[in-house]
Amino acid sequence: MRYLLIVFYLFSLGAAAQTLEDYFQIAAENNPGLQAKHKAFEAALERIPQANSLQDPTFSFGYFISPVETRVGPQRARFSLTQMFPWFGTLKASGDVAALNAEAQYQIFLDARNKLYYQIAAAYYPLYELDKWIELESENAEILESYKTIATTKFENDQGTLVDVLRVDILLKDALTNLEILKKKKQPLVTSFNKLLNREEGAEVVVTDSLMVNDLAISRDSLLVNNPVLDELGIRLEASKKQELLAEKQGLPKMGVGLDYVIVSERTDMSVPDNGQNALMPMVTVGIPIFRGKYKAAKKEAQLMQESYSLQKEDRINQLISGYEMADFDRIKQMELLQLYDAQIAETQQVLNLLLSAYGNSGTAFEEVLRTQQQLLKYKKMKATAMKDYHLAVAMLNYLTAKKY
Repeated sequence: MRYLLIVFYLFSLGAAAQTLEDYFQIAAENNPGLQAKHKAFEAALERIPQANSLQDPTFSFGYFISPVETRVGPQRARFSLTQMFPWFGTLKASGDVAALNAEAQYQIFLDARNKLYYQIAAAYYPLYELDKWIELESENAEILESYKTIATTKFENDQGTLVDVLRVDILLKDALTNLEILKKKKQPLVTSFNKLLNREEGAEVVVTDSLMVNDLAISRDSLLVNNPVLDELGIRLEASKKQELLAEKQGLPKMGVGLDYVIVSERTDMSVPDNGQNALMPMVTVGIPIFRGKYKAAKKEAQLMQESYSLQKEDRINQLISGYEMADFDRIKQMELLQLYDAQIAETQQVLNLLLSAYGNSGTAFEEVLRTQQQLLKYKKMKATAMKDYHLAVAMLNYLTAKKY
């Protein structure tokens, strides 16, 4: 029994030690959407040897139903083997296109991973906010219970009014109802979080009970450096240039070499030199690209795709810059709000202490005590929300700047 308790205690410590980065790692290993992106990258890698390979050789067999008579005997059957070769550099260009497309697919995977990290953060911090709200509402209910006891005692001693008792009872019922609603809200948030990690929806999620504010700005210089989306579009642009070259190469003649082997039967009507000698004939084949329309269209397609990727990259840069500015503004705004709420909480708590002291002495202004208590609760909840929004803004900045974890 003691051993089981020790194991349970160590397990609890391990669970409590989980951080947001730990959840990132779990999601990176288990999320099916991210795994699908990686499988697509692996599939793209398999296209490289396909693109680098020659066409399969062609083997044909023919049988002469009516033998063709020759000087050395009638031809009975023919075997042919031919191998076509594209123009010089065509296979390399094709392989380069496949390799660049695979690299672009890897950048898609990296962006999906970064986006998943942001989604996890966007599901994690609301859990922190909810836990804080539950904690604050529980404390509020306990305080209101104590206020109700004080108001009831004063009423019974003719030092207070029944209105004070009823007022605090109304607020207490509101607090208890809000507390129940908040507790019921947690399970959907936990389910959403666990599904990002591809875990059981009821799996425990350990959320930190305190968050810190780091006032160091995330440099905008890293916004356009090593960004997977921009890198993908840059690689796609390079691949389309190689595709244009490939279209030119495919429009050039193809060469082929082959070998014909003809089976010849012996002549029985006369004796001739090399009677019945089988024939061996080397061949050279040239594929002539007469119909130029498809090659011109392929080249034009590649050129248009280059323009498309250039425009997409420019548009993405604009989106990144505007997204960064909005997220950084939100980060700064939440920092200022946190400072404001800290000051408001301190001052409101001071006012509440004075009102409680006055109520204890005179039994009056109980309504102000209740109003100030609710105002204090409001500021504390707003602080928890601002802390959540601050970290969500930081998470967005981390996604936009492709922060490496």
